[in-house]
Amino acid sequence: MTSRSENYSQWYNDLVVKADLAESSVVRGCMVIKPYGYAIWEKMQAELDRMFKETGHVNAYFPLFIPKSFFSKEAAHVEGFAKECAVVTHYRLKTNPDGTGVVVDPEAKLDEELIVRPTSETIIWNTYKNWIHSYRDLPILCNQWANVVRWEMRTRLFLRTAEFLWQEGHTAHATRQEALDEAMKMINVYADFVENFMAVPVIKGAKTENERFAGALETFTIEALMQDGKALQSGTSHFLGQNFARAFDVMFTNKEGRDEYVWATSWGVSTRLMGALIMAHSDDNGLVLPPKLAPFQVVIVPIYKNEEQLNNISVKAEEIVARLKARGISVKYDYFDNKKPGWKFAEYELKGVPVRLAIGPRDIENGTVEVARRDTLTKEVAPVATIDVYVEKLLDDIQKNIYRKAFELRKDKTTKVDTYEEFKEVLNTKGGFVLAHWDGTTETELKIKEETKATIRCIPFGQEKEEGKCIYSGKPSERRVLFAVAY
Repeated sequence: MTSRSENYSQWYNDLVVKADLAESSVVRGCMVIKPYGYAIWEKMQAELDRMFKETGHVNAYFPLFIPKSFFSKEAAHVEGFAKECAVVTHYRLKTNPDGTGVVVDPEAKLDEELIVRPTSETIIWNTYKNWIHSYRDLPILCNQWANVVRWEMRTRLFLRTAEFLWQEGHTAHATRQEALDEAMKMINVYADFVENFMAVPVIKGAKTENERFAGALETFTIEALMQDGKALQSGTSHFLGQNFARAFDVMFTNKEGRDEYVWATSWGVSTRLMGALIMAHSDDNGLVLPPKLAPFQVVIVPIYKNEEQLNNISVKAEEIVARLKARGISVKYDYFDNKKPGWKFAEYELKGVPVRLAIGPRDIENGTVEVARRDTLTKEVAPVATIDVYVEKLLDDIQKNIYRKAFELRKDKTTKVDTYEEFKEVLNTKGGFVLAHWDGTTETELKIKEETKATIRCIPFGQEKEEGKCIYSGKPSERRVLFAVAY
């Protein structure tokens, strides 16, 4: 596998394929998520789904196809997605008259073309019009687990593909403040998940006007830093105001008997989080998975020379499996004889299994087991009698250690600068997050991006005012913003 120092981009591509996470499909820009990769996504999905439901949200499902006319109802929205849309024009094939396969039947042209959803605001708000009449119908707190299509020209497994999996929340509220509170609540839910389950530290903030979601009044984001010093937008939550309610004429009668437009939010994360998980923690030996998201947290590998030894080891191993499972720890006992122990060690290291237990005849005699932890690549010997307690504490320590390493990396790669020369120097030599003053204009933002490829990732929350001068224009600035080159 290519090393990170040699070629970080190739290292990532190699790792995704070699760790059996995903592979490119015959369909341009699309990927096949393999069972091991999908198992990680399922764990992410389960935790997020639980968090959504704990905050009062319910799941629903809306159509994959959206009438083209819906996209012309909200001007900023259609402008933001027009270049990425896949369009369905016909509904039938027929045998080619010359006998060579099939062709599109020209008689089966749709009266109105359908867009394969790039996002679902339009179809959902057209539906909400039928659901909402009075303030008693609000709020609506819906989430959808789905696939979307955005016709990307340059694709990369998990990070940017033409089709990807995600969740998209779409909520409707009676007041502006309720909608704003919802948008903020959900960016905090995302931050909680990414930090406490993915073990990736994030910075929460608001997007600039230029970087907002198409059709939003405000976009809140969580920004993570990868090991190569590039940023990755890891989740967004949007305050949509009344834009979509006006576009689709969604009104309700308030408590005073007056009709007004509904207030809206939308929010989402995608399989891009898989890319964040890989790039934030993994090393030249393979994946490094936080225990909370590993498909199995512990693997047990027997070391034996004959069937009798295997039988004796298996008795002890099955006992350990039962004790670990009783503590809610997922474990795999790999007793298959089609691969040698050394091969298995390398394979489970590549796949990022947090803890590996090895048991041989001598371990049975001594009442011990060899314990290898993936995050530090170190080994210890632990007593079998208390192995369940030992492993439970070890998994907790690994989760915290993985986060700590990522946090220290971000801390080391976050720099304050006061001049444009400093700014460019840091980007060229160190990379990472750069905190700098900005005059608040889109013109300056775009010029900086054009000259350095760095974008404003967010205006971080909770910043105290700090008088300064824009690094580019020299105009007054009240606070620093977060710049980085991003994926």
